[in-house]
Amino acid sequence: MLQNILAGFQTLASFDAVIALVAGTVGGMVIGALPGFSAAMGVSLLIPLTYGMSPVAALTMLVAMYTSAIYGGSITAILCHTPGTPASAATAIDGYQLTKQGRGMEAMGVSTFGSAFGGTVSAIAMLLIAPLLGAFSLKFSVLEYFLLAVFGLTVIASLAGDSVVKGLFSGILGLILGCVGLDAITGYPRMTLGIIQLEDGINFVPALIGLFSISQVMTLAWDVYHGKKGSVIEDENNLKNSRVLPPWNEMKTLLPTMGRCSIVGTIVGIVPAAGAGVSSWICYSMGKRFSKHPEKFGHGAMEGVASCETGNNAATGGALIPLITLGLPGSEVAAILLGGMMIHGLTPGATMFTKHASTTYAIMVGFLLANILMGLVGLFAARYIARVSSVPMGYLGPVIVALSTVGTFAIRNNLFDVCVMLTFGLIGFMLKKCGFAAPPMILGMVLSDICENNWRRAVILAQAKGGMLSYFFSRPIAIVLGLLIVISLFSPILMNYVNKKSRAIANEK
Repeated sequence: MLQNILAGFQTLASFDAVIALVAGTVGGMVIGALPGFSAAMGVSLLIPLTYGMSPVAALTMLVAMYTSAIYGGSITAILCHTPGTPASAATAIDGYQLTKQGRGMEAMGVSTFGSAFGGTVSAIAMLLIAPLLGAFSLKFSVLEYFLLAVFGLTVIASLAGDSVVKGLFSGILGLILGCVGLDAITGYPRMTLGIIQLEDGINFVPALIGLFSISQVMTLAWDVYHGKKGSVIEDENNLKNSRVLPPWNEMKTLLPTMGRCSIVGTIVGIVPAAGAGVSSWICYSMGKRFSKHPEKFGHGAMEGVASCETGNNAATGGALIPLITLGLPGSEVAAILLGGMMIHGLTPGATMFTKHASTTYAIMVGFLLANILMGLVGLFAARYIARVSSVPMGYLGPVIVALSTVGTFAIRNNLFDVCVMLTFGLIGFMLKKCGFAAPPMILGMVLSDICENNWRRAVILAQAKGGMLSYFFSRPIAIVLGLLIVISLFSPILMNYVNKKSRAIANEK
């Protein structure tokens, strides 16, 4: 393992990989600081730019964008009570109170240090745990991979937003759209509407950019048209506090909180259907229970900022563990990263630690370095990055549309892909306005091909084993996965209960 880690450092030492690491980290902080522009949107915007890049540079930039965007959401959460990402919602409770007390930049410093701390711990856990799961995945056949894909589909309920029924509708729509194109076995065109360009299927990247980027620009334009303010930041004086970190006497009392939340956040991240948002609330609640001064929570507790920011970034590394080893995306960003991996010819599972071991370890080492770099850049530049949130949406929206259009066209030099992007942008906008969630659709599109192909192969193998039931019960791993699928179907109810209880405790006076 140590030899592979050292090889990962050597692979990552190339010029293009270093530039990609820096670009992903800084870009993620900027994207995260923009309310409404989530980590999922940032990663989806970068995917077209990775064409022509090596897999190491491409995936390193994407995972760096992922972790730093989760941190970047704390910037506006603290300074103007507007979470840049859903994972920073808990940060806004105490962070904004500290800003009003004149300690906004101190809260930013704690947020930066905690995010880097939690992300680094989760990256180390990924380096240690992922290879063990990778070796275990050698025992998987097509039936296990099919069940894993179905297990991934059970995550849809947790990504559904306020309505599970609407989330399931979006997921099923994604599964159907994933079937567009030529049948992999018979070669018969399916749902192409006579359009020859659709015989290759719906290109995943334009659909992704449309759902997450173009739809968000449409939403922002809609808000501005209806009289909402053109920028987010309310008082730029909140950016001018000279102290970046609290005094050491106060800072050292936060370290035990960060340690606990790093471990809990990593575990929560590994669990499908949880993610950074749930981890943030759970760690905030835990921080309050372990605090010597729980009465300060909700009124400007530095422990509150430390707990939730450490927890949500620790969940990012945890979420990558099942993604790399089992191909199981536990969140919308993980689903996008899965698409990015497949675009660059990387299939999650055992081959990631055999055939592509050098690439895999380079990506994991890149994730570790991204968290360290994020902490260093954040401590020195957070106050300047925060000014991005004062950019009027009238300027920001056209830039996003232009980058999306150019990036989409550059993939295959095909104007039809731009039309796909705009179509999915309109679909995403309409879904949001009608209360439907877009992430389940993306997850459905990603897993549709995996489900179908592995199921059809499993049926062929089962015929030689005396039928599907006998084939299923002859494989212990498949039985365990079947039980996990049943359990996962009911887990959103439990997770919603835990989340509501955590919010209730966090809001207690």
